[in-house]
Amino acid sequence: MHMHDAGLWAARFQNVRAASLALAEPLSDEDCCAQSMPDASPIKWHLAHTTWFFETFILERMEQGFKPFHPAFRVLFNSYYNGVGEKHPRPQRGLLTRPAMAEVRAYRANVDERMSVLISAGVTAELASLITLGLQHEQQHQELMLTDVKHLLAQNPLYPAYRSGAAAVQPAGPQGWLAFGGGVSGIGYGGDGFCFDNELPRHRVFVEPFELSSRLVTNGEYLAFVEAGGYRDPALWLAEGWDWITVQRLAAPIYWQQQDGRWHEFTLNGLAALDVHAPVAHLSMFEADAFARWAGARLPTEAEWESASADERLQQMFGHCWQWTSSSYAAYPGYRPAAGALGEYNGKFMVNQYVLRGSSQATPSGHSRASYRNFFPSTARWQFTGIRLAR
Repeated sequence: MHMHDAGLWAARFQNVRAASLALAEPLSDEDCCAQSMPDASPIKWHLAHTTWFFETFILERMEQGFKPFHPAFRVLFNSYYNGVGEKHPRPQRGLLTRPAMAEVRAYRANVDERMSVLISAGVTAELASLITLGLQHEQQHQELMLTDVKHLLAQNPLYPAYRSGAAAVQPAGPQGWLAFGGGVSGIGYGGDGFCFDNELPRHRVFVEPFELSSRLVTNGEYLAFVEAGGYRDPALWLAEGWDWITVQRLAAPIYWQQQDGRWHEFTLNGLAALDVHAPVAHLSMFEADAFARWAGARLPTEAEWESASADERLQQMFGHCWQWTSSSYAAYPGYRPAAGALGEYNGKFMVNQYVLRGSSQATPSGHSRASYRNFFPSTARWQFTGIRLAR
């Protein structure tokens, strides 16, 4: 896409921006203001922060006669960009009853209008790359909007549904093991489209021969682990994981609960009987690792996952659950973060996190690829995170 494709860029921009508002559509203003834990942000904050991104990194730099929509928003809706200046403390985002939801919608409309003026004046290579990053960033937040609102609604004893009508999960086939010969493999993004800096540079790794499960672990298989006393057997757990489940008194996945002796799971469609055929989701790395050990297997490394990902026989690689790997989130050989505040995007989080691969049911379409490196701390459970076994 070059200078003359302003119309295409405008349409692309509007589509992603509209998708965020569509996700908020089923929610009340009260739903959109609350924050259920420090790791989750209010919907209102997501809607404002993704707008702040375009105002701060594009309009402030390129708009003639730039004036901020509201000067205070620069601090209120900054997430973690220290290079941009002050920011509101993350755990207190839910206390921002002002600006009201209506003003956040007005903020979005204002920035969208100014962006459309900028785009119509001509899209340079620099503007194209910044818009692309802004839209990819917004798509990441669209996934967080779903996982954050699910966590919020799960705190309500009425178990309200975010939406009605569950999309039936197509059960995968029987679990089988697929053998891979290993050897030298190219890892990292190698195309000419967009990727995040943490997917670069493409480099070679040597992988020993391994096997991957043909599909994800199901709720039914994980239920067997729960009922076999998996949460009570320290031999199955990494030491830090055992300390964590003991202190937290965990005995099942975060959204599971027993009612009348039967297991149920809180979903975006409300509380439902546990679907034993659906992939198990919302597991921490510690839970995934303990299950793998109990099953006589292990978690794959990210190099194993990526080197195998093109194999047609593998089911549920994308669009169901992010899949934990045993790989610590670290820089690839020769990695260089981008210059300036945008360089704070991925690189500075390369400590005490593990890599997840694939994508989930909450990931916007077109946002996943084989080289994508998602990452979370080993105790994170509110994302759609599941298990693919390796051995």
